Amino acid sequence: MKALWALAFLAACATPFAGEKLGGFGQVYRDLDVPIASKAVFDPARYLGTWYEVARYPVVFERGCVGVTATYGMRDDGDISVLNICRNPDGTVKSRIEGSAKIVGPGRLKVSFPAVPFGASDYWVLWVDEGYRTAVVGTPNGKSGWILNRAPDIPADRLNAAREVLDFNGYDLTQLMEVPQ
Repeated sequence: MKALWALAFLAACATPFAGEKLGGFGQVYRDLDVPIASKAVFDPARYLGTWYEVARYPVVFERGCVGVTATYGMRDDGDISVLNICRNPDGTVKSRIEGSAKIVGPGRLKVSFPAVPFGASDYWVLWVDEGYRTAVVGTPNGKSGWILNRAPDIPADRLNAAREVLDFNGYDLTQLMEVPQ
């Protein structure tokens, strides 16, 4: 049943929006020979709350998603709750998925979604600005990466800083796509 739900979720996200690049499950967006580093000084409590996805690398499970948000909360067991919402271009909810994250090191999370049979994924916070307003998240395997912001619009200076962090960690900036809000 979980596998069927996961396939339905992926199918719901499969319609691309105009001009969207199509990423695949095996697509790698960073040079794996470049070392990747998570944020050494990371405050999970300040990271909680809602983030807007302003840019991402194409992944199948977000195909066609615009107005994407990720909301994190602290659970009683010390793990972090995760709620990702994908919207259609008209603003209606296209799909939503809930999961959890375990803190496994400074800026390093293992994120899992019970409805997705692939197991937990590495989710590394590569950078957060001083005010925890903009964040860059990547994966050591280079198959995904995101620029998140506390508001739908991101100032140019923080967007440029986030892009520099991705570049420093070996990501191919030509494959990064902005996400309409």
